[in-house]
Amino acid sequence: MGLQLGSIAPDFEQESTEGPLRFHAWAGESWVILFSHPKDFTPVCTTELGTVAKLKGEFDRRGVKALALSVDDVASHLRWTVDIEETQGTKLNFPILADGDRKVSNLYDMIHPQANDTLTVRSVFVIDPNKKIRATITYPASTGRNFDEILRLIDSLQLTDSHSVATPANWKDGDDVVIVPSLQDPEVIAKKFPKGYNAVRPYLRFTPQPNR
Repeated sequence: MGLQLGSIAPDFEQESTEGPLRFHAWAGESWVILFSHPKDFTPVCTTELGTVAKLKGEFDRRGVKALALSVDDVASHLRWTVDIEETQGTKLNFPILADGDRKVSNLYDMIHPQANDTLTVRSVFVIDPNKKIRATITYPASTGRNFDEILRLIDSLQLTDSHSVATPANWKDGDDVVIVPSLQDPEVIAKKFPKGYNAVRPYLRFTPQPNR
């Protein structure tokens, strides 16, 4: 059985562009996005790494560390970094794992033989401070990731961890949320949601985002 939501993200030690990296120790008490790339010096990956570098402030604000992976070696990664920085107009500010032996790719099931038996797919793992896998997204090699969606996902996870709410379709930070169905006590609801709520149905109750 592969990794599932709620599983502990496997620990590993692997070389990276910032030296040897022991994953759990490096992650510390931060959230992490671990995201894989099919190969160095490929066009879509180059734009993705540049985009994540430009979003560092957004990730820092949410307490998130970024960690990329490709099956090429550190020397290749460092040469590629020059291209990324020149073409994307930003300094790379997070490590890229060198996974030539496929150790991490296999631990995280990033190689899908029916897609390609040597290259990693575009996997994304969102990992919380307890090292639990909270979300996964997998894209084909041909499709670049939407990092605005990944930030939105992290916002939702962090909000719903601390309040008795869920986020509806297309929710963005600041929009109304829904009260979880398990919460039924009127007194508890009134205390938790002093701004009130709109019960469209008994099970569909919208309320202003509680941490705003």
